[in-house]
Amino acid sequence: QVRLVESGGGLVQTGGSLKLSCAASGRSFSELAMGWFRQVPGKKRESVAAINWSGSSTFYADSVKGRFTVSRDRDKNELYLQMTNLKPEDTATYTCAAGNRQYYICSALGCENISDYWGQGTQVTVSS
Repeated sequence: QVRLVESGGGLVQTGGSLKLSCAASGRSFSELAMGWFRQVPGKKRESVAAINWSGSSTFYADSVKGRFTVSRDRDKNELYLQMTNLKPEDTATYTCAAGNRQYYICSALGCENISDYWGQGTQVTVSS
């Protein structure tokens, strides 16, 4: 069974940091593009960051650029999202995802092809 399990969410003050992890199992994701999405109840899901299969290329939403860093450990089959200088507007459920391609297709409108596998999500709450 293919699973993506996120961890690392929690409550943090404005300006704080958190590191999210996504552990993949059931198959190797080392050759696939992966990414992070976030969603607030009642709002559309937002693409936050993406990374290609090798880690050589990354994408970030404008709202997190310069503050978040996506990375992966292909040997461990894990994906990470280091979040710094967190703001109350970063409060959301963060979900990792993977596609069936080596490369992501992302733009200001979002990521198109990293949605074949999904985790359950982890809550991040930033207090003001």
